[in-house]
Amino acid sequence: MGTGLGVGGGLVALILSLIFGGNIFSGGSDQSQTTTQTSNGQLAPADSAREEPMVQFVSFVLDNVQQTWTKILPTTMGARYHDAHMVLFRDLTESGCGMAQATAGPFYCPTDEKVYVDLGFYDELRRKLGAPGDFAQAYVIAHELGHHVQHILGTDQRVRQLQERSPNAANAASVRLELQADCYAGVWAHETNEQRILEQGDIEEGLNAAAAVGDDRLQRMTTGRVNAETFTHGTSEQRMRWFKRGLANGNPRDCDTFNASSL
Repeated sequence: MGTGLGVGGGLVALILSLIFGGNIFSGGSDQSQTTTQTSNGQLAPADSAREEPMVQFVSFVLDNVQQTWTKILPTTMGARYHDAHMVLFRDLTESGCGMAQATAGPFYCPTDEKVYVDLGFYDELRRKLGAPGDFAQAYVIAHELGHHVQHILGTDQRVRQLQERSPNAANAASVRLELQADCYAGVWAHETNEQRILEQGDIEEGLNAAAAVGDDRLQRMTTGRVNAETFTHGTSEQRMRWFKRGLANGNPRDCDTFNASSL
């Protein structure tokens, strides 16, 4: 798992790429929690202007997800939510968990409580992975902020301690951590659904897309073989199941992957 918690090279973003046909989000947002950088520091003025629409979009989503958790975390889990920050970068940048590189995909660093997203990843998500939907991009942020919720609750620390004590169980613990973040993303999607933006048919299409991004499916595509012992994020079926579980009632208590008898 390492110190940074991610979505598995970004491929999990495809889970919701078919839910929306258009942009469900509009308008700007306070960008004080979002930083845009390149490997050489802040973007040049011309680059900043070109990136501005994307920065506004992810800033809006960041605020929207965090407003959801600010509202529901105290009443459901008895914990007070505090905001994470986001760093948008290209190529590489420094993080509290070491160098953040484009090849690593989006990830959450618990050391500095920041979500790191390479803007080039969103380009590839749209062009190479065939997922141009805005909600695919929003899901990445919701998943990573799910890791921030885990950090607030101390879940990630307990998982790291378990992995240190039992290295043979490290991958299995990582799977449960990632599936819980999927479920937390579903909790946010439930809140979005309460706004009557989603339709049942859209959700089913998105869940069907999730079958393409599980560890088993990705391993089969890249190596032709499946090795369950190396799974770190869960199978296609598991990822769909836990996202749907969070979506069903919008209650994070339903996302206890660690005490579930079956994933």
